[in-house]
Amino acid sequence: MSRVLLFIFLIASGAVHAQTLGGSAVYNFLHLPASPNLTAAGGVNVSLDASDAGLAANNPALLRPHLHSQLALNFNAYFSSTKAWQLASAWHAPKWNTTFGAALFYVDYGNLAQTDIYGNEQGDFHPRDFSFQLSAARSYGDRWQYGLTAKVIRSSYGAFRSTGLAFDAGLHYRDTARNFSAGLLAKNMGAQLSTYGGRAEDLPFDLQIGITKRLSKAPFGFSVTAQQLHRFHTTYNDTIYNNENSFDKEVTFATKLFNHLVLASHIYLGKNFEATLGYNFLRRSELNIGSSGNGLNGVSAGFRARFSGLQVQYARAWYQRGNAYNQLGLQLPLQRKL
Repeated sequence: MSRVLLFIFLIASGAVHAQTLGGSAVYNFLHLPASPNLTAAGGVNVSLDASDAGLAANNPALLRPHLHSQLALNFNAYFSSTKAWQLASAWHAPKWNTTFGAALFYVDYGNLAQTDIYGNEQGDFHPRDFSFQLSAARSYGDRWQYGLTAKVIRSSYGAFRSTGLAFDAGLHYRDTARNFSAGLLAKNMGAQLSTYGGRAEDLPFDLQIGITKRLSKAPFGFSVTAQQLHRFHTTYNDTIYNNENSFDKEVTFATKLFNHLVLASHIYLGKNFEATLGYNFLRRSELNIGSSGNGLNGVSAGFRARFSGLQVQYARAWYQRGNAYNQLGLQLPLQRKL
């Protein structure tokens, strides 16, 4: 197990120097939560084991044998005309003691007006992003699981196109006797294979760690996840914009610390229904507008229900006051479980 931990540490440490430490990065759609279970938990979670092939597409270490033959179909109605789809599946190969996964994530931004540098319209174009990934995970002992993901990324914005290759490495610990789990994930380590026409840009690397605990004598649980661990100051701060609009965006030490955290609470209503409420500090901090009311910005909620092998998921996430998106997911078995 120590060799696995060392391997993940080394590739994550290398990625800290190879990927962006702030500012712009390409393929930022890779940060979007494709699974309703992930959206409901605040958009970032590496420890929650919800028997969800779509959630395992986020952390490959969640690919366990009980996900064999599961197919996840997720749809996200983002703002305006933007839509996103995820198709994820998993299968277990006893011969190799390995669980494999595959996932396709597609984001369609609809038709947008195309203009020249002077603002004159020249028709429209149809931007889109997608990634296709293959994953594999194996167990170490009864409680540990480690996994790797390789993904091909394709981005098309009219005449500008780019292709990239990225890797994720995850680790998951589960103690069923204590209803406790923990996860570690280094994601989006890689590079552009072809650029939009200029210099190569960094990928949106992220290093995340988290825990999930279900209470033994109450139908409640919680998750605590830390993101962007490779840098302490995570908040984007446009000094010129703030000065022009009289916004005081001085970031305190406490704000910098809490912006790494994503919290979630889980309510278990019987064996087949679970409700989740999440809060993302960084999302609220970045999207708050001055001193105006910002409503439920940073909050998310959702549920999952199981019906004879079919799992139905729903999530809603709030971005600024009055702006929210809905996400719907289905998971069904393709064949009898092993």
